[in-house]
Amino acid sequence: MLESLKEKVLQANLDLVKHKLVLFTWGNVSEFDRETGCLVIKPSGVSYETMTAEDMVVVDLNGKAVEGKLRPSSDTPTHIEFYKAFPTVGGVTHTHSTYATAWAQAGRDIPFYGTTHADYFYGDIPCARSLTQEEIEGEYEKNTGLAIIERFQRDNIDPKAVPGVLIKSHGVFAFGKDGAESVYHAAVIEEVAKMATLTETINPNVKRADQFMMDKHYLRKHGKNAYYGQGK
Repeated sequence: MLESLKEKVLQANLDLVKHKLVLFTWGNVSEFDRETGCLVIKPSGVSYETMTAEDMVVVDLNGKAVEGKLRPSSDTPTHIEFYKAFPTVGGVTHTHSTYATAWAQAGRDIPFYGTTHADYFYGDIPCARSLTQEEIEGEYEKNTGLAIIERFQRDNIDPKAVPGVLIKSHGVFAFGKDGAESVYHAAVIEEVAKMATLTETINPNVKRADQFMMDKHYLRKHGKNAYYGQGK
């Protein structure tokens, strides 16, 4: 079942290692197949070095493993909440990449400081709140997803325009039309987080860049009249 999608999800997970976004087994990628209503996700705690497409786990939106010999990632309930809440999201990546996770641990949004940020994110990269003790001791992974969704809904954030988020004291989740694009956005978040860290180190009084600069750089790439690249 979903054999070609398993191959895609395997490659997306291996790309986390390629882009130096994970150590050991500290991350996962999934992709959702809306036709079957199932997602394919990395198995829990399995080394990237030995992982195969056969190891990928097929899970439905109730969290039931439909196919696979191994347990799915422990973060599966978080991924499920995103697919249920965000119709444009077809892939999800979770990492603990160093700089972005440092911002998450600090509980800070990553501000818009320059054009690299605006090429991919039409707004600051948000940091969702800490979970309560009750949420952590309950359905922790599901509640992680719900806390992130709460932040997006509260601030009317479009996950297509801002395809990534931090969660306080935890790490990074990135979104895309598929697993590969979500990994791409996770890599961009890490680079933007690194740039923001260095920017504030060089100038602790730096101000957020102008909105008109964000408008120009984001919309020339993603807007209705986008002109970046070679077109279709």
